Amino acid sequence: MRLLDLSGQQFGRLTVIRRDGTAKNGNATWLCKCSCGNLVTVDSYRLRHGITVSCGCYRRDISKARLTKDPRTRKQIGNATNLPLVNGSNVAALTKISSRNISGVIGVSFDKRSGKWAARLFYHGRYILNQTFTEFYDAVAARKEAEQKLAKQNELNLKASAEG
Repeated sequence: MRLLDLSGQQFGRLTVIRRDGTAKNGNATWLCKCSCGNLVTVDSYRLRHGITVSCGCYRRDISKARLTKDPRTRKQIGNATNLPLVNGSNVAALTKISSRNISGVIGVSFDKRSGKWAARLFYHGRYILNQTFTEFYDAVAARKEAEQKLAKQNELNLKASAEG
């Protein structure tokens, strides 16, 4: 079987640098540099068929654009009264877990394609947290930590606005 050399080729935002090994399924893997500067290893099938087109930044950009263009979301961005109080501070969390949420934790979901757990926290039109983890508990811990940091920041902002 002849191996295609993908070095130097561009696939979406990814430019192939060199061969990086073999995936569990037997496909060649390639080290790629994303247009945002991140390095990522991608299966050749996913590259050649347009399944993977970036390090993940494209998906983040599209999600952010969709959220910020939706008039219902735009209306709510920055409106702290829509956020529940946790320990006296506003936290960007939903008040009800979606029926699609299999993790049971707000802001933590399982990505079937990557086989990893994603932890996300979107606040004031930007992601405060958008990371993937191999272990569920690491994703939950990251989400809780991001919530606590946001709560602390909001508390400081409320104090500053009350004093000023």
